[in-house]
Amino acid sequence: MKLRLLIVAVVLFSSVSYAQTVPAVHGTTTAAPTASGPDWWKHAVLYEIYPRSFQDSNGDGVGDLNGITARLGYLEHLGVDAVWISPMYPSPQVDFGYDISNYEAVDPQYGTLADFDRLVASGREHHIRIILDMVLNHTSDKHPWFAEAASSRTNPKHDWYCWSDGVPADAPGVTDYQKRFVQDGPNGKVVPPNNWVSLFGGSAWEWVPALHQFYYHKFYKQQPDLDWRNPEVEKAMFAAMRFWMDRGVAGFRLDAIPTLFEDPQMRNEPVARAGVNAQGDPILNDIYTNMLPGVHDVLRRMRAMADTYSASSYPNTRVLIGETYLPNTAALLPWYGTPAHPELQLPMDMLVGFHAEGGVSGANAILNANHFRDTLNAAETEIGSHQPLLVFDNHDNPRSWNRFGDGVHNLAIAKIIASMLLTARATPLMYYGEEIGMVTSTPTRREDVKDPIGITGWPKEKGRDGERTPMQWDASNRQAGFSSDAHTWLPVPPDYTRVNVASESADPDSLLNWYENLIRLRREIPSLRDGGMKILDCHNAAVVCYVRKSSNNSAAAVIALNMSAASQTAAIDLSAEGLTAHDATTLLRDGPAVSGRQHLASLPLAPFASWIGSVSSTSPGAKTNGAPRGN
Repeated sequence: MKLRLLIVAVVLFSSVSYAQTVPAVHGTTTAAPTASGPDWWKHAVLYEIYPRSFQDSNGDGVGDLNGITARLGYLEHLGVDAVWISPMYPSPQVDFGYDISNYEAVDPQYGTLADFDRLVASGREHHIRIILDMVLNHTSDKHPWFAEAASSRTNPKHDWYCWSDGVPADAPGVTDYQKRFVQDGPNGKVVPPNNWVSLFGGSAWEWVPALHQFYYHKFYKQQPDLDWRNPEVEKAMFAAMRFWMDRGVAGFRLDAIPTLFEDPQMRNEPVARAGVNAQGDPILNDIYTNMLPGVHDVLRRMRAMADTYSASSYPNTRVLIGETYLPNTAALLPWYGTPAHPELQLPMDMLVGFHAEGGVSGANAILNANHFRDTLNAAETEIGSHQPLLVFDNHDNPRSWNRFGDGVHNLAIAKIIASMLLTARATPLMYYGEEIGMVTSTPTRREDVKDPIGITGWPKEKGRDGERTPMQWDASNRQAGFSSDAHTWLPVPPDYTRVNVASESADPDSLLNWYENLIRLRREIPSLRDGGMKILDCHNAAVVCYVRKSSNNSAAAVIALNMSAASQTAAIDLSAEGLTAHDATTLLRDGPAVSGRQHLASLPLAPFASWIGSVSSTSPGAKTNGAPRGN
């Protein structure tokens, strides 16, 4: 049934040459508070924006800062509390902004510093904080720092990067892989000092003939790694972070933060398994170039620096978010630091959302109830009282619609993913377009690929263009309302005519309305904001169930998610949680089988159904929080 009136308003932005159709505030609104206070990040809904792809305001086919500003009303209406903007600094765009040539400016294709300041100011009006991507591991090779460093071995900036003279090509222990990259040194043939591999293909060492030295790059050769053992590097990078905090940013997402340090002995990394990767390089265990302990010392000092910012320039704490792909949940714990020496507030838990793939398609292979039950339980029990950060979509991975969908029940499965993201005890991080079910649109021809990793790895590795296509706002033009330029930087997928914000705003059963309702419940119900989480019905192979319970005697929330294509019955017993209720009031459901009051001991769930209910914290007949709703 319809939950609320839907009103569509047309918002005109002065620098946009065409109308942007944006849903207005619904007929019913909530007085529930947005994320506030010193721990605002615990209650916030975060939203990643890839600036090239969100909104083009000047008709050049590339998204920009003014485009983001024009869409803040939509984000506020959705319930977003903070946006993380992928790099918008000056850059040669080899890695689309992750190769930075100036940390204290805006790339002209995205706008100006004045545009950025307007974005921050408008964000405050819409109760949306601005978080920036900060790339600390490396710079662009076009950064003035590296230009100086590569000009002479005696230049003061030379030691800001990682250099090696290499080793003689015939030295004992030199691997066949190193010999692929032989160079003419001043005293004969030399090769890189070890077998380290770039994540984007080839040796991680690049030869500079004028210096007769190699420099190290974990990523592209145009992204030389900084040497964080040099205190001048830390000083310069912290100054860049202060530059943006002085302008009002609410914090930073720290790109590739575990890779700041490398083994000073430059030992060969061990082979992880036989064979080669998509680029033809050996598959190594990167124990000498990833997660070295020195990074924690840096993070402690960084957190201390960020914590010095008072509430005068922008309310509340500055947050540090880490890009932390780790082997298990327990490995997240050190990244939070200690009470005496805190580090990140929110290291990303990638295990829930990105370690569940079991194949290209097929719900039974991918949407695995045991996986989600185990990883959600680990996030609740293995990192103490720290706040998890969950993410299912980002700019580096195929979209969750494709990874978890079975091709038949994709919408219902997407609602399951959204339900976990927004009802688990965690800070949720969304990715633009996730809320409308945007799909991965992988190029079919190598000549269409923009991402360098797809160019070098084709056809085994097709790159990341597919998850970076323009946001689909409406069907007003073939650019889905993203741009007035017919030649957008990446093509708009053909499904834009039905998968877009405008059409889904008008459909009460849409994925977009499901996200809006989940975010509303998260704001309105104290147990979903602050409550602990306990996994229920632990031996059910098809259904994931859990309860969120607050300590203030407010109503508890129960979540049940059927991850199978067959109807299921969940058996939910709350007695171990001190709850005497045997029935629950439906708050939100997807699927026709569950509505109104439900008996928890035998809760029916349609195939791929999501259900959220409320139970009293005192007695079965007590009044529950929130009225019954459903999609």
